[in-house]
Amino acid sequence: MGKSRFKFSGHQTFVFRYGWLEKGVRAVAECPTVFSEEDALVRLGVGKNMVDSIRHWCQVTQLVERDSAVERNTGRYLKPTLIAQHLLLDGGWDAFLEDDASLWLIHWLLVTNPSVPTVWSLLFSHFNRPDFTRREITDFVRSFAEREGMKVGDSSIMRDVDCLIRTYVASSGSKKQAVVEETYSCPLLQLNLIQFAPDGDLYRFAIGPKPSLPAAVFAFALHEHFEKTRAGRNTMSLQECLYGEGSPGQVFKLDENSLIEYLEELEDSLEDSIALDETAGLKQIYRRRSIDPLRVLGDYYLGGSRK
Repeated sequence: MGKSRFKFSGHQTFVFRYGWLEKGVRAVAECPTVFSEEDALVRLGVGKNMVDSIRHWCQVTQLVERDSAVERNTGRYLKPTLIAQHLLLDGGWDAFLEDDASLWLIHWLLVTNPSVPTVWSLLFSHFNRPDFTRREITDFVRSFAEREGMKVGDSSIMRDVDCLIRTYVASSGSKKQAVVEETYSCPLLQLNLIQFAPDGDLYRFAIGPKPSLPAAVFAFALHEHFEKTRAGRNTMSLQECLYGEGSPGQVFKLDENSLIEYLEELEDSLEDSIALDETAGLKQIYRRRSIDPLRVLGDYYLGGSRK
């Protein structure tokens, strides 16, 4: 993670809400400069700060990117990424993000963004404890920033941590407040990745099986992790896949049994592209041949294998 690329704030304190990502991607597809246009508020139907927030979330979830084909483009001209085109645009796999698989995919894309790492990346890739308080994660982020030589104010860190918590944890307020806030909640709440223990102000990762996470999304994640970390090598230890920074095991908070179940399912469904073997007591994942991750996802969405 290069310190010059690490991004704090940008979300304007808003989590992304239902419909925001879809709306942002489609707006960029119609007008690459939509977020810079005077009528952006009208086009997107939200306030000024929310326009900036939608742009931020579309970029950090890897659904929108700078258009490198435009000369001297400083970021004004954007385009939907390839995964966004397949997922959300005309005839897309899941144009309204109705399948939990799409939310798991967006969670993966957010946490593992190589161009714009965020506090979300830190929590799911670098923080190795099963539970934490707000103060502990705030201190962790502050220490990371200091080690990397990044100058960031405490207020920015606290806003990021607050937004991060609200991305995954529902309001603990009154029932009336919860009903009101449901309209403004983040779709990733459905993943139930972080749980809150109100008696101790403690947050805990939900480590273990993920029934709503399909093998196809796990396969996509495993492929990306191989590409990013193995430098052309086609073996990975089970422990690296489970505990390595940015690994599927860490990002999806799987336990060893759940991880093995996914790998065994992929052995059967991907025509021996992936194999799990144990040699001298060390479990190793072998990538016998590279897969087309978009094809695997397409087969899931279009082939009737949705859970």
